Amino acid sequence: MRLDPPQWIAERVSRLRPAVSAAPAPAPRSTAERLGARLRQEGEALAPRALRRLLNDIKAVVDPMVSEVEGGRRAQALIDWYGKAEPAQRRDLWLLMSEHFMADPQKVKRAQSEYQAAVGTPDEAAAEVRYRRATVSPRRRILQRFSANPQGIPFLVALRAELQPALRQEPRLQALDVEMEYMFSTWFDVGFLELRRISWDSPASLIEKLIRYEAVHDVRGWADMKNRLDSDRRCYGFFHPRLPGEPLIFVEVALMNDIAGSITPLLDESAAPADLSRATTAIFYSISSTQVGLRGVSFGDSLIKRVVETLKEEFPRLRTFATLSPIPGLRAWLSRQAPSALLAAWERWTELDEKAPERQALLAWAARYLGQELRDGEPLDPVARFHLGNGARIERIHWGGDPSAKGNKQSFGLMVNYLYDLRRLDKHRAMLAAGKVPIGGAVEALYR
Repeated sequence: MRLDPPQWIAERVSRLRPAVSAAPAPAPRSTAERLGARLRQEGEALAPRALRRLLNDIKAVVDPMVSEVEGGRRAQALIDWYGKAEPAQRRDLWLLMSEHFMADPQKVKRAQSEYQAAVGTPDEAAAEVRYRRATVSPRRRILQRFSANPQGIPFLVALRAELQPALRQEPRLQALDVEMEYMFSTWFDVGFLELRRISWDSPASLIEKLIRYEAVHDVRGWADMKNRLDSDRRCYGFFHPRLPGEPLIFVEVALMNDIAGSITPLLDESAAPADLSRATTAIFYSISSTQVGLRGVSFGDSLIKRVVETLKEEFPRLRTFATLSPIPGLRAWLSRQAPSALLAAWERWTELDEKAPERQALLAWAARYLGQELRDGEPLDPVARFHLGNGARIERIHWGGDPSAKGNKQSFGLMVNYLYDLRRLDKHRAMLAAGKVPIGGAVEALYR
C-alpha cells in the first residue's frame, strides 16, 4: 500500500532540495557531424549508419559510371523510399541534399581567378563559361536525374511544397530550396506550358481541382462553379506535360459591356448572361496559383497575355481588359497607419452613406496605399505588385466591391480595377521601375 507523507513534510523537503534549472537543449548537429558519429542524439530521425546509407543512395543516383537508365532506376528507388518515410526521415534527406553536393570551392576559386585574368582578352568569353560551370553544384545534377524519371517532376514539386513550412525554422534547407526554385524556373518556362480552356465539359476531376484551388473567391458548390465556366464566362489554365491533370495557375474571366465594380453580380448564379456578340470588356476576377512547390516561379503575367490574345481572336469586339481585384493588405496597413477614430468608423462601413466624410477618407487612404506606398521600389500590396509589375495601371477603386466576410477582413469591402492597356504596358512598367505608380484619373482624384 502506498503511503503519502504529510503535507508539511513534503513542503520542508521541497525547500531543502536544491533548485535545478533545466539544461538548455543541445544545438542540432549538422549532417556531417552525424555521419561521423556512432549513435544518434535525441530528436534525430535516422541513426548515423542509416544516414550514411541514405547519403550513398543519393550519390549513386549521379554516379558518373552508370547510365541514364540505371540512374533513373536508382532515382525511382529513392522516390519509393521517400513515399514510405516518416516526416522526420524525409527531413534528413532534405538536409543531406542541402548540406552536401555543393560546388567544389577550390574549383570555383581557380575558375574565378582564370576568368579575372582573362578579362579583356580573346579568352574572356570561354573563361566566363568555365567559371559558370565550376559554380554549378552536384545538387543540380541530382535534380536533373530525378526530372528524367516519369514521376520525377511531380515528386520534386510535392517535395518542395512539403519543404516550405520548415524553411523559417531551418536555414540549412535554404540551399536546396533555392536550387529547386532555379531548376523549376527552367522546367516550367512558359514555352513548355500549354494554355487550355477549362469548361463545364472538362473532366469532373479537373473541375474539382478548380474548386479546391480557388484562392480569391471561395466556390460555394457545383452550381457556383458551373456559373463560372458557362455561357458568358471563360476559364483558362496553364498545364505542364509532366502534370497533365494539374492546372499550375488558372484565371476566371467574365465577358461584359463595362468595367465591373462589384464581385456580387459576377458570382450571382441567377443573373442573366451577357450577350457575347456585344461584349466589349473582359474582366479578370480571379487568378489562382495551385502548386505551393512552384512558389517563386512566375507565369501569371504570361497567362494574362496569352488569354488576352485568345479572347481577342474569339471576340473581336473586345476592347477593354481589366481586373476586379481584392486589396488583401489594405486593412492590416490601415490598422498601423490610420487614426483610431477612422478605424472605428470603418468597422461600420456598410452604414456609411455616399457623402460621409469617413467613406471618402477610406477611399483616399486606399488610393494612397495602392498608388504611393512602395517598399524597395515595389507596391506594398501583393496583388498590386503582381498586376502593376505586368504593366497594368490602377484604374478605379470601388466602395463595397466585396461585401463578404473575407472582403471586410481584407479591405473593408473595397475592390480595385487594374487596367491592361495593351498599347501602354511597357510604358507603365518603365514608370514603376522609376518609382512612379501608374494610376488613372479617378484614382488620382481621390488623393485630393
